[in-house]
Amino acid sequence: MIEVREVKSSKDWKIFVDLPFQIYKNNSFWVPPIKKNELKSFDPSNDIFKSVEAKFLLAFKDNKAVGRVVAIVNWTEVNKLKKSKVRFGWLDYDNDVEILKALLNEVEILGRQHNLEYMEGPMGFSNMDKAGMLTQGYDYKATMIGIYNHEYYYNHIQELGFVPEAEWVEYKFSFSDIEIEKSKRLSDLIAKRYNVSNFNFNTTAELMPYVDEMFALLNKTYADLQSFVPIEKFQIEHYKEKYLKFIHPDFISCVKDSEGKMIAFAITMPSFSEGFKKANGSLLPFGWWHLMRVMKTSTHAEFYLIGIDPEYQSKGINALIFQQLHEKYQKRGIETIETNPILKENLKAQQLWKAFNPITHKQRKTFRKNL
Repeated sequence: MIEVREVKSSKDWKIFVDLPFQIYKNNSFWVPPIKKNELKSFDPSNDIFKSVEAKFLLAFKDNKAVGRVVAIVNWTEVNKLKKSKVRFGWLDYDNDVEILKALLNEVEILGRQHNLEYMEGPMGFSNMDKAGMLTQGYDYKATMIGIYNHEYYYNHIQELGFVPEAEWVEYKFSFSDIEIEKSKRLSDLIAKRYNVSNFNFNTTAELMPYVDEMFALLNKTYADLQSFVPIEKFQIEHYKEKYLKFIHPDFISCVKDSEGKMIAFAITMPSFSEGFKKANGSLLPFGWWHLMRVMKTSTHAEFYLIGIDPEYQSKGINALIFQQLHEKYQKRGIETIETNPILKENLKAQQLWKAFNPITHKQRKTFRKNL
């Protein structure tokens, strides 16, 4: 018999955070989070929970933890965007469809309690969190911003009658496919035509005053996507704390107009996946060393965020971004790039990568069920 209960005690929280390490034991493609950071992000005192309700659940079978999920209501999404849904995220479970059924039944109960119309997941508290169940690419290592899951998740959720909702693709490509001189001529032409230019940050301290401007630009960039939920101020502060320590100025590109206003940016990172694997959930005693080492030695980079002011979209501004990053990457020995998940409906974003002969190596989906 499967019993599902809400996380309450410190013992339960430890089980909740430790469970994926059991589910993916000996899996070379899953990348573990830092446990301390996970617990911190779940703390009820976090500002994220000003607009989000979350219920953390564990499934037990024969007194052994076999699954987990978080049932989530993003009230900004429900009240302002009129999307009447309950989310589910942080889904992990042993290979038994009955465990998944028991966990998602509890999510459904929360949705019904609030008279919501449907449930959807996997997704996080907001659109800045990881989202989408992996449906292709199980033999590729997970990125810092992508969910990894066993293939049986995809089979089981369809078995329970869930249907695809949002869909994403992810690309990888090599810098050897880029004609550097042609790229340089194009970026110079675009810069002259629209009177725009790149600018650099030499330190993280120089970057900090621009972070809020980047998130504001991000809101403008994706406002027309059906699945987008605006990022609020307190959420920006949360993600600054969560990710800023991993961002190095060498992996950022920015473009400004003639008045010095930011019109485009890209935040990328060296791949930390191998570092997180070796850290195995803890920064101490040597986890930090492994992460700092890959910052210097990784030959693979990951795209995290890209934003382009709608007034400048479809004008080739991305040429300046890629040219600037290419110059920086050459100095660091970066050879390959992997994109973040890109919504299939976001054709503008997909167009950005066409010149690089990208390979679609991963796909993911959220799944929906009406209540």
